[in-house]
Amino acid sequence: MTATGTYSPQPGAAPLVRMIAAQAVLETKMLLRNGEQLLLTVIIPSLLLVLFSTVDVVDTGDGAAVDFLAPGILALAVMSTAFTGQAIATGFERRYGVLKRLAASPLPRWGLMTAKTLSVLVTEVLQVVLLTVIALVLGWDPQGGALAVVALLALGTAAFSGLGLLMAGTLKAEATLAAANLVFLLLLVGGGVVVPLDKFPEAAQDVLGLLPIAALSEGLRDVLQHGAGMPWADLGILTAWAVAGLAAAGAFFRWE
Repeated sequence: MTATGTYSPQPGAAPLVRMIAAQAVLETKMLLRNGEQLLLTVIIPSLLLVLFSTVDVVDTGDGAAVDFLAPGILALAVMSTAFTGQAIATGFERRYGVLKRLAASPLPRWGLMTAKTLSVLVTEVLQVVLLTVIALVLGWDPQGGALAVVALLALGTAAFSGLGLLMAGTLKAEATLAAANLVFLLLLVGGGVVVPLDKFPEAAQDVLGLLPIAALSEGLRDVLQHGAGMPWADLGILTAWAVAGLAAAGAFFRWE
């Protein structure tokens, strides 16, 4: 004790930035230690990239298959982390009362969501690096500018995060688990990830092209395969999904 009768150091909450950083580190460690999450975020995208790039299963058009597939697999990686993985993890945290207890801590609720977002971004960076290395080994020749790629990935992350949090905050954990995995499989097949959208009927193409995974994969493909500039139409679709998803998640998310 000091001469004034107070304890030193004084007890109290840590600075907000330090709390968010600590929670983000914890969220990232938990995600990377989870076998199911690793299957979704690392193993499945990597296997799909190697398999469809080396085995002639899907007609990807002219040029090397990896040039078509790599952008789509990058989009799939964003969806697997920001949507599927985050929805399942957050849904079970809500079921077991983890979110309720964290909401009562000195870390504000928006700080917790910020930490989760940072964890998603860190994981995505690791995914992009790994998949890029694999694709380059397979002979990928990326084109285009980095700014357009970063813009697409950022807006894609925001769109899928909003949808994932909306699902996790409104459905029961078991329903979230089933629905998130089902959506993942459906969008993998019909979102232009490994099967070109022009292989679908024309009426279906118009609808599928409005999906966030299709906008992200087609936008990345235009830039990285065809060397296009900023894909404003795809960015507009992703922005609309991001605004709608995050707004709905903020309005309807239940912490208990």
